[in-house]
Amino acid sequence: MAAVWQQVLAVDARYNAYRTPTFPQFRTQYIRRRSQLLRENAKAGHPPALRRQYLRLRSQLLGQRYGPLSEPGSARAYSNSIIRSSRTTLDRMEDFEDDPRALGARGHRRSVSRGSYQLQAQMNRAVYEDRPPGSVVPTSAAEASRAMAGDTSLSENYAFAGMYHVFDQHVDEAVPRVRFANDDRHRLACCSLDGSISLCQLVPAPPTVLHVLRGHTRGVSDFAWSLSNDILVSTSLDATMRIWASEDGRCIREIPDPDSAELLCCTFQPVNNNLTVVGNAKQNVHVMNISTGKKVKGGSSKLTGRVLALSFDAPGRLLWAGDDRGSIFSFLFDMATGKLTKAKRLVVHEGSPVTSISARSWVSREARDPSLLINACLNKLLLYRVVDNEGTLQLKRSFPIEQSSHPVRSIFCPLMSFRQGACVVTGSEDMCVHFFDVERAAKAAVNKLQGHSAPVLDVSFNCDESLLASSDASGMVIVWRREQK
Repeated sequence: MAAVWQQVLAVDARYNAYRTPTFPQFRTQYIRRRSQLLRENAKAGHPPALRRQYLRLRSQLLGQRYGPLSEPGSARAYSNSIIRSSRTTLDRMEDFEDDPRALGARGHRRSVSRGSYQLQAQMNRAVYEDRPPGSVVPTSAAEASRAMAGDTSLSENYAFAGMYHVFDQHVDEAVPRVRFANDDRHRLACCSLDGSISLCQLVPAPPTVLHVLRGHTRGVSDFAWSLSNDILVSTSLDATMRIWASEDGRCIREIPDPDSAELLCCTFQPVNNNLTVVGNAKQNVHVMNISTGKKVKGGSSKLTGRVLALSFDAPGRLLWAGDDRGSIFSFLFDMATGKLTKAKRLVVHEGSPVTSISARSWVSREARDPSLLINACLNKLLLYRVVDNEGTLQLKRSFPIEQSSHPVRSIFCPLMSFRQGACVVTGSEDMCVHFFDVERAAKAAVNKLQGHSAPVLDVSFNCDESLLASSDASGMVIVWRREQK
């Protein structure tokens, strides 16, 4: 979505709290519909001057209708920086103006944001500290999240009414990965060690399996949706990665691993989806060009063990990789060439496999630093603070879970919290899904979902957090429905 339309949505979201104070569900529906309409307008290619004029008029009309926003001073100066460097589920599409100067060499897009992680944290704190105690963080990301989440407490937000549906097409083989499509409420995919990937549709009822993607000759270890959800990339123990068309389930391309090794994980470069990073069993990370099927020159590096987990920061300039010997490496990613430069190494715990890494630029108003969420077979979920622009990590806190041997994964909740507290969700070997408040000093557990009969390996929220999917080591996928307040 063009930057001007992002600003329009941000203005709408900031005023949304004033609409129908007693009907939060209307506000939720309104902001979703506005997001959809603005996306459609972004595709129409209106002249930049016309878009800027619309933004001014929209702001004036909302100001006349609802009155001026409180303390608009310094907040607006920071909002662009924060929303550009912190990609929310409201808009994970293109964070660029329609300007050819936003393109890097060879057609690769460059991120607009240039600030370091230290500067990002300072800006987040400055915005927060300018507000009176108890007030809302004045960023468009936080306001949009408030509009979508509704006016409920943290515990109420993560209360679930029960199971929405159970998928059992992969029973008897573990499902190591389950993911909702980007900015989508009802499309879900999961991969299995039986060598297949399922694409599922949850609405209209009853939920159905649209396509089963077959072609890998051994178990599928990981997969990822592209930004526009039109393709998926998968990695397999058969030493290949495959590119799939999500619309009809056909395999577009098969790419062998450069080392002919088992491929264990993958992730798209968040700004340039033509590049995919994979990790293999021969301790190597490779940046692959999925259009050519070839490894990018300078885009490879060696870790100390089998590469099990990968994660980019939102702008795509930092990559973290975790291995089965307990180390996490950070890499600087060259946006123009795809070259990797090894920056830092952290030993989480010698010999404890790092099975999951999730990055977030801004967790909540209380957790304003860029953060990393780590699973590492320590019977703990670990939350790290990113302290500089080379990806140096500092342990912030941990949460008790059961994980000693299985590749359990965790996530940050997709809607940015606008009130005190923010949630993370993780699987666990105790066959439960656990929710934790990252800022609650004591009794951080917010909720626990029971229903699996095997260790829970992965969890995924849809874009508005109305549904949560979890997968386990026996092949079962449960979709949970959140209570509507």
